[in-house]
Amino acid sequence: METEHVDSEDEPPSMLWGLDPVFSAFARLYIKDILIMRESRQIPGIYFFKTHPIFQVDILGVVVFRREREDFYSYGVDDGTGVINCLCWKSDKWKEQDEQSKGGRVASASSSSSCTAGPSGGFNIEEQLRRLQQAQREASSLDIGDLLRVRGSVKTSRGQREIMSSTFYKVNDPVMAVQISWMQELPQLYRRCYLKPFNPTSGGEPGTSSTTAAGQPSFSSVLGRATQALRDFLREKAVRRFRPYDVEHLLHPYIPQLATQGPHSSQLQASAAGPSVPSHVRHLLSESLRILQQEGTLFRKVISQDELYHVTEQDKDLLMAIRDVIQEDTRREKYAEKGCHVLHILSSVRRRYSQNLSRPALETALRVLETTSDIISTSDAHYTVV
Repeated sequence: METEHVDSEDEPPSMLWGLDPVFSAFARLYIKDILIMRESRQIPGIYFFKTHPIFQVDILGVVVFRREREDFYSYGVDDGTGVINCLCWKSDKWKEQDEQSKGGRVASASSSSSCTAGPSGGFNIEEQLRRLQQAQREASSLDIGDLLRVRGSVKTSRGQREIMSSTFYKVNDPVMAVQISWMQELPQLYRRCYLKPFNPTSGGEPGTSSTTAAGQPSFSSVLGRATQALRDFLREKAVRRFRPYDVEHLLHPYIPQLATQGPHSSQLQASAAGPSVPSHVRHLLSESLRILQQEGTLFRKVISQDELYHVTEQDKDLLMAIRDVIQEDTRREKYAEKGCHVLHILSSVRRRYSQNLSRPALETALRVLETTSDIISTSDAHYTVV
């Protein structure tokens, strides 16, 4: 089974996993991502999607195969990205009914003519209750083609990834409203949560402490908060492009937190308005911008002394260039069936729009276009127009 490639330093210490909200939730993931999640080296049974620790998931898909065992049903669920086996345990009352029906099958067959009537020809409440329970059971059983929602823990059995359900039920969705809502919600969850790195040290290196021995916040902790402040500002104000001095003021509140950090702490303590303060602001801003570029939130179209940063999600010209490349190239026979690979798109957009466009920035833009239904992904790394 192919697994996701994650560097060793991307797995934070297990004692910090509880800081990630995803860890305690049922993660709504595409089945293809559940199938390639890497199992933790620290604790078996815990898996990682990117840097998020996960052990329980929530999926919605169509039943494509069904097997019944004494204690459980085994359903193959397909959400359009992959198929995973789900073990759905039978209710105890159904198992009791199975045993009773096996033991009393002959008697019930011989007395079928008097099943619905009592000794005096009246209403037989036990038989009617049995029929009601049977109808309830039939309504809750699933067949191939039914829509199934499953919540449960992820397991690996005999080299195959599967889900041990804690809750499952058949979804009645005649006009596909539930499926459409689900497909619209998942890209948003990925963009806002799953694809953002989990860093328990708020921007520092995995495993390092967010405070110093004296209880003061470390530089990595302050850097994480400063970076998030920039990220929130750019999103809330829908900023398209900016220069560093346009956002420098946002980081001033974080400088006093560095008063006891670094080789220049004595200068900061001696004078809050001293020459070291601007240098600390510039250093903090530079590191924050570097992180935002690495994650694809920002990119520089032209490298020059004029430090102009473009916000990837708001750059309409970039989004249009990407869509035009995909639309034009998918008309060619080579790309007509599967679509354009992300590396081909990156190369073409670099020639057409900016030589400095990074792959993380391109992937961010592709997610925006996919969310707005301008393009769709045909595989892990191929895209085509709608």
